[in-house]
Amino acid sequence: MMHKINPARVDFVTLKLFCAIAKSGSITKGAKECSLALSAASRRISDLEETVGITLLDRAARGVILTQAGYTVMQHALRLFQGFEQLSHELGEYANGIKGHVRLWANMSALTEILPEALSDFLDAHPNIQLDVEEQLSGDIVRAILDEIADIGVFAEGTPTAGLETKVIGQDQLVVICSKAHPLAQRKRISFEECLDYHFVGLNRGSSLLELTSRQAEKLGKSMRLRIQVRSYDAMCQMINANLGIGIAPLKACAAQIKVMNLTSINLEDSWSERNLLLAIKKDIKKSPASILLAEHLIKST
Repeated sequence: MMHKINPARVDFVTLKLFCAIAKSGSITKGAKECSLALSAASRRISDLEETVGITLLDRAARGVILTQAGYTVMQHALRLFQGFEQLSHELGEYANGIKGHVRLWANMSALTEILPEALSDFLDAHPNIQLDVEEQLSGDIVRAILDEIADIGVFAEGTPTAGLETKVIGQDQLVVICSKAHPLAQRKRISFEECLDYHFVGLNRGSSLLELTSRQAEKLGKSMRLRIQVRSYDAMCQMINANLGIGIAPLKACAAQIKVMNLTSINLEDSWSERNLLLAIKKDIKKSPASILLAEHLIKST
Protein backbone atom coordinates (compact mmCIF):
# COMPACT_ATOMS: atom_id res chain seq x y z
CA MET A 1 0.00 0.00 0.00
CA MET A 2 1.34 3.43 -1.00
CA HIS A 3 2.54 5.59 1.90
CA LYS A 4 0.53 8.82 2.18
CA ILE A 5 1.97 11.96 3.75
CA ASN A 6 -0.07 13.74 6.40
CA PRO A 7 0.17 17.41 5.31
CA ALA A 8 -0.55 18.55 8.87
CA ARG A 9 2.87 17.18 9.88
CA VAL A 10 4.83 19.15 7.25
CA ASP A 11 5.37 22.87 7.79
CA PHE A 12 7.11 25.65 5.89
CA VAL A 13 9.80 26.11 8.57
CA THR A 14 10.88 22.49 8.21
CA LEU A 15 10.84 22.65 4.42
CA LYS A 16 12.84 25.87 4.48
CA LEU A 17 15.35 24.21 6.82
CA PHE A 18 15.57 21.17 4.55
CA CYS A 19 16.36 23.35 1.53
CA ALA A 20 18.98 25.29 3.48
CA ILE A 21 20.65 22.04 4.55
CA ALA A 22 20.55 20.72 0.99
CA LYS A 23 22.10 23.91 -0.32
CA SER A 24 24.88 24.10 2.27
CA GLY A 25 25.46 20.35 2.66
CA SER A 26 25.42 20.75 6.42
CA ILE A 27 22.74 20.47 9.10
CA THR A 28 24.72 22.88 11.27
CA LYS A 29 24.87 25.55 8.57
CA GLY A 30 21.24 25.00 7.64
CA ALA A 31 20.17 25.37 11.27
CA LYS A 32 22.17 28.60 11.59
CA GLU A 33 20.66 30.05 8.42
CA CYS A 34 17.16 29.34 9.74
CA SER A 35 18.00 30.60 13.26
CA LEU A 36 17.37 27.20 14.83
CA ALA A 37 19.34 25.29 17.44
CA LEU A 38 21.19 22.31 16.00
CA SER A 39 19.21 19.87 18.15
CA ALA A 40 15.91 21.42 17.02
CA ALA A 41 17.00 21.29 13.40
CA SER A 42 18.03 17.63 13.67
CA ARG A 43 14.70 16.76 15.29
CA ARG A 44 12.76 18.52 12.49
CA ILE A 45 14.63 16.61 9.79
CA SER A 46 14.12 13.29 11.58
CA ASP A 47 10.40 14.05 11.96
CA LEU A 48 10.20 14.94 8.25
CA GLU A 49 11.83 11.65 7.25
CA GLU A 50 9.50 9.77 9.56
CA THR A 51 6.50 11.57 8.04
CA VAL A 52 7.44 10.81 4.43
CA GLY A 53 8.58 7.29 5.37
CA ILE A 54 11.96 7.39 3.61
CA THR A 55 15.50 8.63 4.14
CA LEU A 56 16.06 12.08 2.60
CA LEU A 57 19.64 12.77 3.69
CA ASP A 58 22.70 10.52 3.75
CA ARG A 59 24.73 11.60 6.80
CA ALA A 60 28.51 11.57 6.56
CA ALA A 61 31.42 12.96 8.57
CA ARG A 62 31.85 15.86 6.16
CA GLY A 63 28.17 16.71 5.94
CA VAL A 64 25.02 15.45 4.30
CA ILE A 65 24.09 14.45 0.76
CA LEU A 66 20.59 14.39 -0.70
CA THR A 67 19.14 11.01 -1.57
CA GLN A 68 17.09 10.77 -4.75
CA ALA A 69 13.95 11.12 -2.63
CA GLY A 70 15.54 14.08 -0.84
CA TYR A 71 16.20 15.77 -4.17
CA THR A 72 12.53 15.31 -5.10
CA VAL A 73 11.43 16.83 -1.79
CA MET A 74 13.72 19.81 -2.36
CA GLN A 75 12.30 20.44 -5.86
CA HIS A 76 8.71 20.39 -4.60
CA ALA A 77 9.61 22.51 -1.57
CA LEU A 78 11.13 25.17 -3.83
CA ARG A 79 7.97 25.20 -5.94
CA LEU A 80 5.90 25.62 -2.77
CA PHE A 81 8.05 28.57 -1.70
CA GLN A 82 7.70 30.17 -5.14
CA GLY A 83 3.94 29.67 -5.03
CA PHE A 84 3.75 31.14 -1.54
CA GLU A 85 5.83 34.15 -2.58
CA GLN A 86 3.50 34.67 -5.55
CA LEU A 87 0.49 34.38 -3.25
CA SER A 88 2.03 36.88 -0.84
CA HIS A 89 2.82 39.25 -3.70
CA GLU A 90 -0.67 39.08 -5.18
CA LEU A 91 -2.36 39.51 -1.80
CA GLY A 92 -0.11 42.51 -1.24
CA GLU A 93 -1.38 43.93 -4.52
CA TYR A 94 -4.95 43.48 -3.34
CA ALA A 95 -4.10 45.15 -0.03
CA ASN A 96 -2.58 48.09 -1.89
CA GLY A 97 -5.52 48.29 -4.27
CA ILE A 98 -3.47 47.26 -7.32
CA LYS A 99 -5.80 44.31 -7.89
CA GLY A 100 -9.45 44.07 -7.07
CA HIS A 101 -13.02 44.40 -8.24
CA VAL A 102 -15.08 47.59 -8.05
CA ARG A 103 -18.79 47.95 -8.82
CA LEU A 104 -19.60 51.46 -10.02
CA TRP A 105 -23.16 52.62 -10.66
CA ALA A 106 -23.70 56.00 -12.32
CA ASN A 107 -26.49 57.98 -13.92
CA MET A 108 -26.50 58.82 -17.62
CA SER A 109 -25.23 62.37 -17.07
CA ALA A 110 -22.11 61.15 -15.28
CA LEU A 111 -21.47 58.37 -17.80
CA THR A 112 -21.77 60.80 -20.68
CA GLU A 113 -20.08 63.86 -19.28
CA ILE A 114 -17.35 63.15 -16.73
CA LEU A 115 -16.62 59.44 -16.34
CA PRO A 116 -15.37 58.06 -19.69
CA GLU A 117 -11.96 59.77 -19.73
CA ALA A 118 -11.47 59.39 -15.97
CA LEU A 119 -12.26 55.65 -16.07
CA SER A 120 -10.01 55.13 -19.09
CA ASP A 121 -7.08 56.76 -17.28
CA PHE A 122 -7.77 54.72 -14.15
CA LEU A 123 -7.81 51.37 -15.98
CA ASP A 124 -4.64 52.30 -17.88
CA ALA A 125 -2.93 52.87 -14.52
CA HIS A 126 -4.49 49.80 -12.86
CA PRO A 127 -5.10 47.16 -15.55
CA ASN A 128 -5.56 44.36 -12.99
CA ILE A 129 -8.56 45.99 -11.34
CA GLN A 130 -11.86 44.72 -12.70
CA LEU A 131 -14.40 47.52 -13.03
CA ASP A 132 -18.12 46.79 -13.47
CA VAL A 133 -20.07 49.89 -14.55
CA GLU A 134 -23.86 50.11 -14.67
CA GLU A 135 -26.09 52.96 -15.78
CA GLN A 136 -28.95 53.46 -13.31
CA LEU A 137 -31.34 56.13 -12.05
CA SER A 138 -30.06 58.21 -9.14
CA GLY A 139 -32.52 56.79 -6.61
CA ASP A 140 -31.62 53.22 -7.59
CA ILE A 141 -27.93 54.05 -7.24
CA VAL A 142 -28.37 55.29 -3.67
CA ARG A 143 -30.26 52.14 -2.69
CA ALA A 144 -27.63 49.93 -4.31
CA ILE A 145 -24.84 51.59 -2.32
CA LEU A 146 -26.77 51.31 0.94
CA ASP A 147 -27.50 47.63 0.18
CA GLU A 148 -23.80 47.14 -0.75
CA ILE A 149 -24.73 46.01 -4.26
CA ALA A 150 -22.60 48.86 -5.61
CA ASP A 151 -19.30 50.06 -4.13
CA ILE A 152 -19.33 53.57 -5.57
CA GLY A 153 -22.12 55.68 -7.04
CA VAL A 154 -22.12 58.84 -9.13
CA PHE A 155 -25.45 60.64 -9.42
CA ALA A 156 -27.12 64.02 -9.41
CA GLU A 157 -27.52 66.15 -6.31
CA GLY A 158 -31.03 66.25 -4.94
CA THR A 159 -31.38 62.55 -4.21
CA PRO A 160 -31.54 61.77 -0.44
CA THR A 161 -28.07 60.68 0.68
CA ALA A 162 -28.54 59.63 4.33
CA GLY A 163 -25.96 56.99 5.23
CA LEU A 164 -23.57 57.99 2.43
CA GLU A 165 -20.31 59.89 2.21
CA THR A 166 -20.56 62.28 -0.75
CA LYS A 167 -18.25 64.57 -2.70
CA VAL A 168 -19.06 66.97 -5.55
CA ILE A 169 -17.08 65.88 -8.62
CA GLY A 170 -18.79 67.77 -11.44
CA GLN A 171 -21.77 69.68 -12.76
CA ASP A 172 -24.26 69.35 -15.56
CA GLN A 173 -26.39 71.95 -17.31
CA LEU A 174 -30.12 71.26 -17.60
CA VAL A 175 -31.95 72.50 -20.68
CA VAL A 176 -35.42 72.29 -22.14
CA ILE A 177 -35.64 70.03 -25.19
CA CYS A 178 -38.45 70.24 -27.74
CA SER A 179 -39.15 69.36 -31.34
CA LYS A 180 -38.83 71.87 -34.16
CA ALA A 181 -42.62 71.81 -34.47
CA HIS A 182 -43.24 72.80 -30.85
CA PRO A 183 -44.44 76.35 -30.00
CA LEU A 184 -41.29 76.91 -27.90
CA ALA A 185 -38.88 75.92 -30.67
CA GLN A 186 -37.86 79.52 -31.45
CA ARG A 187 -37.00 80.43 -27.87
CA LYS A 188 -33.39 80.81 -26.76
CA ARG A 189 -34.06 81.09 -23.02
CA ILE A 190 -37.06 80.25 -20.89
CA SER A 191 -38.11 80.01 -17.25
CA PHE A 192 -39.29 76.73 -15.81
CA GLU A 193 -42.56 78.37 -14.82
CA GLU A 194 -43.36 79.09 -18.48
CA CYS A 195 -42.64 75.46 -19.33
CA LEU A 196 -45.36 74.29 -16.94
CA ASP A 197 -48.00 75.39 -19.47
CA TYR A 198 -46.97 72.48 -21.71
CA HIS A 199 -46.99 68.68 -21.57
CA PHE A 200 -43.80 66.98 -20.42
CA VAL A 201 -41.97 63.80 -21.28
CA GLY A 202 -40.25 62.82 -18.02
CA LEU A 203 -38.16 60.09 -16.48
CA ASN A 204 -39.61 57.36 -14.27
CA ARG A 205 -39.83 57.50 -10.49
CA GLY A 206 -36.45 57.19 -8.83
CA SER A 207 -34.93 59.81 -11.11
CA SER A 208 -33.35 62.69 -9.21
CA LEU A 209 -34.23 64.93 -12.17
CA LEU A 210 -37.94 64.11 -11.88
CA GLU A 211 -37.80 64.77 -8.15
CA LEU A 212 -36.02 68.07 -8.74
CA THR A 213 -38.42 69.37 -11.37
CA SER A 214 -41.50 68.18 -9.48
CA ARG A 215 -40.27 69.94 -6.34
CA GLN A 216 -39.63 73.17 -8.26
CA ALA A 217 -43.12 73.00 -9.73
CA GLU A 218 -44.60 72.61 -6.23
CA LYS A 219 -42.68 75.68 -5.07
CA LEU A 220 -44.44 77.60 -7.85
CA GLY A 221 -47.80 76.25 -6.72
CA LYS A 222 -48.17 74.20 -9.89
CA SER A 223 -47.62 70.65 -11.11
CA MET A 224 -45.93 69.15 -14.13
CA ARG A 225 -48.25 67.86 -16.85
CA LEU A 226 -46.46 64.55 -17.37
CA ARG A 227 -47.81 62.90 -20.50
CA ILE A 228 -45.23 60.11 -20.75
CA GLN A 229 -42.56 58.76 -18.43
CA VAL A 230 -39.57 56.80 -19.69
CA ARG A 231 -36.40 55.31 -18.19
CA SER A 232 -33.69 56.84 -20.38
CA TYR A 233 -32.76 60.11 -22.03
CA ASP A 234 -32.67 58.36 -25.38
CA ALA A 235 -36.31 57.29 -24.99
CA MET A 236 -37.17 60.79 -23.77
CA CYS A 237 -35.71 62.33 -26.93
CA GLN A 238 -37.58 59.80 -29.09
CA MET A 239 -40.89 60.86 -27.49
CA ILE A 240 -40.00 64.55 -27.82
CA ASN A 241 -39.11 63.99 -31.46
CA ALA A 242 -42.65 62.67 -31.94
CA ASN A 243 -43.85 65.99 -30.48
CA LEU A 244 -45.45 64.31 -27.46
CA GLY A 245 -44.14 66.96 -25.09
CA ILE A 246 -41.07 68.84 -23.92
CA GLY A 247 -38.38 67.48 -21.64
CA ILE A 248 -35.79 68.75 -19.21
CA ALA A 249 -32.47 66.95 -19.41
CA PRO A 250 -28.70 67.48 -19.11
CA LEU A 251 -27.42 69.04 -22.32
CA LYS A 252 -24.25 66.94 -22.65
CA ALA A 253 -26.08 63.68 -21.94
CA CYS A 254 -28.51 64.37 -24.79
CA ALA A 255 -26.23 66.24 -27.21
CA ALA A 256 -25.97 63.33 -29.66
CA GLN A 257 -29.74 62.71 -29.73
CA ILE A 258 -30.48 66.42 -30.11
CA LYS A 259 -28.19 66.57 -33.15
CA VAL A 260 -29.35 63.33 -34.81
CA MET A 261 -33.08 64.04 -34.27
CA ASN A 262 -32.73 67.74 -35.08
CA LEU A 263 -34.30 68.76 -31.77
CA THR A 264 -34.10 72.18 -30.14
CA SER A 265 -32.45 72.88 -26.79
CA ILE A 266 -33.44 75.96 -24.80
CA ASN A 267 -31.46 77.36 -21.88
CA LEU A 268 -33.28 77.43 -18.55
CA GLU A 269 -33.11 80.72 -16.67
CA ASP A 270 -33.55 79.11 -13.26
CA SER A 271 -30.49 78.88 -10.99
CA TRP A 272 -31.14 75.20 -10.19
CA SER A 273 -30.59 74.31 -13.84
CA GLU A 274 -26.89 73.92 -12.96
CA ARG A 275 -26.78 70.91 -10.67
CA ASN A 276 -23.93 69.07 -9.00
CA LEU A 277 -22.89 65.49 -9.64
CA LEU A 278 -21.97 63.58 -6.50
CA LEU A 279 -19.64 60.67 -5.86
CA ALA A 280 -20.94 58.52 -2.99
CA ILE A 281 -19.73 55.62 -0.85
CA LYS A 282 -21.54 54.03 2.07
CA LYS A 283 -20.57 55.34 5.50
CA ASP A 284 -19.07 53.24 8.27
CA ILE A 285 -18.02 50.20 6.23
CA LYS A 286 -14.56 48.92 5.39
CA LYS A 287 -13.85 49.98 1.82
CA SER A 288 -11.73 47.78 -0.42
CA PRO A 289 -8.37 49.29 -1.41
CA ALA A 290 -9.45 49.20 -5.07
CA SER A 291 -12.63 51.16 -4.27
CA ILE A 292 -10.63 53.75 -2.36
CA LEU A 293 -8.19 54.06 -5.26
CA LEU A 294 -11.01 54.60 -7.77
CA ALA A 295 -12.85 57.10 -5.57
CA GLU A 296 -9.67 59.12 -5.02
CA HIS A 297 -8.91 59.05 -8.73
CA LEU A 298 -12.39 60.28 -9.70
CA ILE A 299 -12.26 63.09 -7.14
CA LYS A 300 -8.88 64.27 -8.43
CA SER A 301 -9.53 63.92 -12.14
CA THR A 302 -13.11 65.16 -12.59
